[in-house]
Amino acid sequence: MDAANESSEGSPFILLGLTTNPSQQRPLFMLFLVLYVAGILGNGLIVAAIQASPALYTPMYFLLAHLSFADLCFTSVTVPKMLANLLAHNRSISLAGCLTQMYFFFALGVTDSCLLAAMAYDRYVAIRHPLHYATRMSRAMCTALVGTAWLVSHVHSLLHILLMARLSFCASHQVPHFFCDHQPLLRLSCSDTWHIQLLIFTEGAAVVVTPFLLILASYGAIAAAVLRLPSATGRLRAVSTCGSHLAVVGLFYGTVIAVYFQPTSRYEAERGRVATVMYTVVTPMLNPVIYSLRNRDVQGALRALFTQRRISGADS
Repeated sequence: MDAANESSEGSPFILLGLTTNPSQQRPLFMLFLVLYVAGILGNGLIVAAIQASPALYTPMYFLLAHLSFADLCFTSVTVPKMLANLLAHNRSISLAGCLTQMYFFFALGVTDSCLLAAMAYDRYVAIRHPLHYATRMSRAMCTALVGTAWLVSHVHSLLHILLMARLSFCASHQVPHFFCDHQPLLRLSCSDTWHIQLLIFTEGAAVVVTPFLLILASYGAIAAAVLRLPSATGRLRAVSTCGSHLAVVGLFYGTVIAVYFQPTSRYEAERGRVATVMYTVVTPMLNPVIYSLRNRDVQGALRALFTQRRISGADS
C-alpha cells in the first residue's frame, strides 16, 4: 500500500479541462481567448491610464489601479493554461506546479475580495461623509488598505497551500477542472481533509464573506443617501451605477461562496467549473467596464494616453 501511495504521489495531475469533447474544444478556445484578451487589455489600460494621468491620483483610482492589476494577474494564473490544454494532448501538471497555481490563485482572489471592500468603503465615505473624505481616505489610509489586502491574501494562501502539500493523493490523478482548485483536489485525496474544510469555513469566511457583508452594508448606506438627493436625474444615475457595481459584486461573491462553502462530498464538477468561470474570467473582464471605462475622467485619461498627452488636475 505504501509503495502504491508513493508511486501515486510522484504522478502528475491531469487537468481534464472544461470539456473532453474534441468538437467543443476549438470554439471554447476562441471564446475564452477573446474574453482573456479583453480582460487583459481592459485592466491593463486602466492601470496605464491611472499611472499616466495626475488627474486620477485620487483614493478611488488608487484602489482601482490595484484592483485592475490584481484582476490582470488573477486571470493569467489559470486562463493561459486552460487555453493551452484546450489545444494540447498533454494536459499534465506536476504537484509543485499545481500547488504554485493554487497559491497565486487564492492570493489574488482574496486580494480582489479585500480591494472590492476597500472601494465600497471609499464610496461610502465620499457620499456619506464628504467633508471628512480627505482625512478618512488619506494617502496613508489608502496605502494601509491596499497593503493589508495584499498581506492578508498571501498569508491566507500560504496557510492553505501548506496544508494541501501535506495531503496524499492515492486515487485517480484526473482533475475534473481546468486548473488546480481546492474542491476537486480534496476529492482525489486519500488523507483526512477535515482540517482543510474547517479552515475554509472559518478563516476562509473571514476573507470572503466578511468583505461581502461590508460591501452590502456600504452600498445600503449609499442607497439611503442617494434617495435623499434632490435631483431625480442624479438619483437615477446613482442607482444605475450602484446597481451595476452590485451586480458584478454579487456575481463574484455568489459564485465563490457557491463553490467553496459546501462540503467536499456535495461538490459537483460540472457546476463547479461553470461557477468558477464566472469569477475567474467573466468578472475580471467586467470590472474595467463597470468601474471605470464608463467614467469621463478615465475616458479622458485613455484618450490622453493614446495621444501621448498628459492631463493635469487643472485640465480636468
